[in-house]
Parts: sequence; C-alpha cells; structure tokens
Amino acid sequence: MDDITVHKHVLDELEYAPMIDAAQIGVTVENGIVTLTGHVRNYAEKSIAERVALRVSGVRGVVERIEVRYPDNPSVGDEALAERCARVLEWDVRIPEDSVTLKVERGCVTLQGSVPYYHQKSAVDKALRRLAGVTDIVNLIAVKPPARAAEVKSRILAALRRSAKDPNTIQVHVDGGKVILDGSVDLWRDRELAERAAWSAPGVQAVDDRLTLAC
Repeated sequence: MDDITVHKHVLDELEYAPMIDAAQIGVTVENGIVTLTGHVRNYAEKSIAERVALRVSGVRGVVERIEVRYPDNPSVGDEALAERCARVLEWDVRIPEDSVTLKVERGCVTLQGSVPYYHQKSAVDKALRRLAGVTDIVNLIAVKPPARAAEVKSRILAALRRSAKDPNTIQVHVDGGKVILDGSVDLWRDRELAERAAWSAPGVQAVDDRLTLAC
C-alpha cells in the first residue's frame, strides 16, 4: 500500500476515533512509517491516537511526537503529581502492593518494578493515563511470573540426579517468590547445588536454605 493511501486511512481512523480531536493532530507518512504531531487535551488521547494509527493496514511503525496541552493550562507540580500517582496505584486492587516505583519529571511518569502478569503491567498504565498533569508514561515494569513449586522442585531434582545423588531427601516449598529448602543431604556441595537450582527457577526472589548434613 502506498504512503498516500496509508495517510488517508490514518486520517480517517483518527477522525472516527472516540475521544480524539483529530483536527489538532498532524500526520505524515514515509515508507509506511507514520509520524504523529500536534497536540491533545490529555495523555489518554495521546495513547488512543497512537493505537489508532498502529491498527491501520500498511502502517509499519509510528513515531509519536504529540504534545499534551491540558485545557486552561492547569499547573500540576511533579511532587503533587507523583503523590497522586502513588495514591492511585495504592488503591488499585489489580496491582500488587509495593511492586511498582515511579519517578515524575515535567509530567513524564517513569515506572519501574516487577509484577507477575502482563495484565498488571497494563493496569498501571490504564490507572495513570487519565490523571491531569501526566504528559507521558514510560513503563519499564518487568513481568516476572510467580515461582511454581513443581517447576522449582523439578529443577532441583534434575540437578541432583546429574550428580548421582539421592534427591528424595529434599523437600521444596514455594511461598510467592520465596523458596524454602528443607531436609538433609549427604554432602555440603549438594546443599549448594540445591540452592543454585532453586535460584535458577523463574520467579524466585528469595531462597531459605534449611538443609542439614545427614549424620
């Protein structure tokens, strides 16, 4: 599809999209790459415009240079905005407690931390995008699935079998991201081996090694 056709289709999609004032958004297309310019009334509109452009057939990528201009130019300081964002995340039951940290600089909110599932990372974006004062969101939250007891134990048993030792003397318990190793081993190196195997399992954040040496 040629750039002229893509340009027309992107403009049409923006025109029909809800919550967007398409008259304030400029569109250029070069080799299938769409550049969006102009200004919108809030960050939510900025996000919608980008998603609308990406779903048009023939679009290979989007360069988003839209500026957020709030009506009547309300001034929200970074400290006040950071406090608002923190409060919203605290109240949102979809987001694990103390899993996300944020930094605000000139209205741009940078998010860091980790959550078990992608929908929780997405929920952070959705929770903040409509807040007055937000001009951009940089979501650096990592998605780390929770540790699974069966997988952790399987890795430990496989590691111990490779060393020709009896793995049946080790009990593995998983509580969230914490792994508890209990039981006994014949050699100290088997204890270290079991601990390394526990740390290698996805989602493990802490290992409580209670293994003892068999008498």
